[in-house]
Amino acid sequence: MENISIGRTLTVLMAGAFVAILNQTLINVAIPHMMNDFNVSATTIQWLSTAYMLVNGVLIPITAYLIETYGTRSLFLFAMVAFTVGALICAISPNFSIILLGRIIQAIGAGVLMPMITNVFLAVFPPEKRGAAMGTMGIVMIFAPAIGPTLAGWVVQNYTWRILFYAMIPLGILDILLAAKWLKNVTKLTYPPLDLSGAIFSTIGFGALLYGFSEAGSKGWTDVLVVCSFIIGVIFLLLFIWRELTTAQPLLNLSVFKYDVFTMSTIIGAAVNMAMLGAMILLPIYLQNIRGFTPLQSGLLLLPGALVMGVMSPISGALFDRIGARPLAIAGLIITAVTTLEFSKLTGDSSYNHIMLLYTIRMFGMSLLMMTVQTAGLNQLPRHLGSHGTAMSNTTRQVAGSIGTALLVTVMSSRTTIHLADYSNEITETNTTLMQNIGEFGQQLALESGQAVQAGGTLAVQTLYSLAATHSTINGINDAFMVATLITVIGLFFSLFLRKAKHAKAPQE
Repeated sequence: MENISIGRTLTVLMAGAFVAILNQTLINVAIPHMMNDFNVSATTIQWLSTAYMLVNGVLIPITAYLIETYGTRSLFLFAMVAFTVGALICAISPNFSIILLGRIIQAIGAGVLMPMITNVFLAVFPPEKRGAAMGTMGIVMIFAPAIGPTLAGWVVQNYTWRILFYAMIPLGILDILLAAKWLKNVTKLTYPPLDLSGAIFSTIGFGALLYGFSEAGSKGWTDVLVVCSFIIGVIFLLLFIWRELTTAQPLLNLSVFKYDVFTMSTIIGAAVNMAMLGAMILLPIYLQNIRGFTPLQSGLLLLPGALVMGVMSPISGALFDRIGARPLAIAGLIITAVTTLEFSKLTGDSSYNHIMLLYTIRMFGMSLLMMTVQTAGLNQLPRHLGSHGTAMSNTTRQVAGSIGTALLVTVMSSRTTIHLADYSNEITETNTTLMQNIGEFGQQLALESGQAVQAGGTLAVQTLYSLAATHSTINGINDAFMVATLITVIGLFFSLFLRKAKHAKAPQE
């Protein structure tokens, strides 16, 4: 390893992480506007997040190999160049297909970036200082989501969402220049062989599984294509597991799951990401498309929660070094579960301040467990498994996040359709009392709008359909939050089995 300046190295890496996370959080508030501009549905637009996270999830398993083959410097420069080029493509995209391509190129950069940064922290800091170090890293990583939605809301409301991507380009170029000057290799190059079969199996397995979850929203859970996607996904993931257990040089060393705290922390991290990232897509749709709040109001609503998370991150890190992850995880998941359950009770009249308070408390709960649980798991691993543990933990989180996003948007879409069908079934000509009320309502509407009485029936039906569609969507969003609550409770169950583990020693040579 070359002589390195820890301060300069971490500055460059943190700047890269900040730009990548900022870009991801900017998108969520702009999604309703993109739906209108590209004339696509919620199940289609969520691919901007889903595909991004899927590519992350597919690339992360390969990062352990890439880091040991190309080193920190070359890999970071490649990641930032890919991210910046992707931002340019998104900014000038004329249609949905091109912007999706830009997001995938961005994801190639971000997918390499995040696990590499975690690896550098594991290499630079000893286990007893990692809680505080990860907490400091958390400030930078949470500052981006803190300013992202509000900044995006202001830009989208006054200008165009394309500026969100144009703004990434100078930030990316600046970090590339700093990296070229300051960054050196932190980890030792060992040049392991690439497990190509493992890479192919994991890509097809995760890809098919996620495609199935995403398409279920528009095609239905029993559609042939959806069912086939699930079957192919499961088969290739089983092949991937078999390959990793039998090859001498696995892409992801599954022996990390022999360590109980690491296993529990990975399951909890997956549950938290599923619940959190899915909700971050649902809330702007509810606030802007259903309630008519402006993008800026939507962004401002998310700001206090992100700020609380930023303030709490180093505090949680310091508490973790003192009392361990278990009490923090249990408290955090109880708060997250209760607030997510409250989000399943949204109505057309839920007050702005009530939603803001709920979201802020929810983020406080998450701040207790986001970095602490992952650090607890990685601390148990011996040093030679550090990069594999980081890759496995990040892969599971990213894939869970993308599946969670696809699943919750699918639940919202499919349940909205069911609720709307239920409303339609109520309005039949055999229901004479209701039809009479609709007739009277139509006459009143016709008089108020100065139209002929004969037009009243059409006006009444259109008004009722619009109201039914709005209520159906709200109910669909509530159903999705119920699923998110269930996922959080599963994470809470596993947090009961966390313990404070000693750092495992590497086997003697």
